[in-house]
Amino acid sequence: MAKYRPSKRANPMAMLQQMQQQLMEAQQKLAEETVTGTAGGGAVSVVLTGDNKCVSVAIDPDLLADGDAEMLQDLLVSAFNNALEAAQKLSEERLGGIAQALGGLGLPF
Repeated sequence: MAKYRPSKRANPMAMLQQMQQQLMEAQQKLAEETVTGTAGGGAVSVVLTGDNKCVSVAIDPDLLADGDAEMLQDLLVSAFNNALEAAQKLSEERLGGIAQALGGLGLPF
């Protein structure tokens, strides 16, 4: 008579919970990382966290002396967009594999 051997398959719920935990940990780490977007040759810079929270905005005082509000606005928009793009890339690097695995299970990630 053959001996009973428990299945070596992992428990799907345990795997899911482990992946969710990994995702949460990666998201927390991502929130602690920063990216910088610049415009105007560095005259304007925007620092965001990896979860898209604005940490700081720096403007070269020489830009303010010119009094060209429209140019400053354009540079700010450009710097923010550069920072958002960098934050998105960082997020994809840090969360891509985990989110992709969870998404493969039919979850909305």
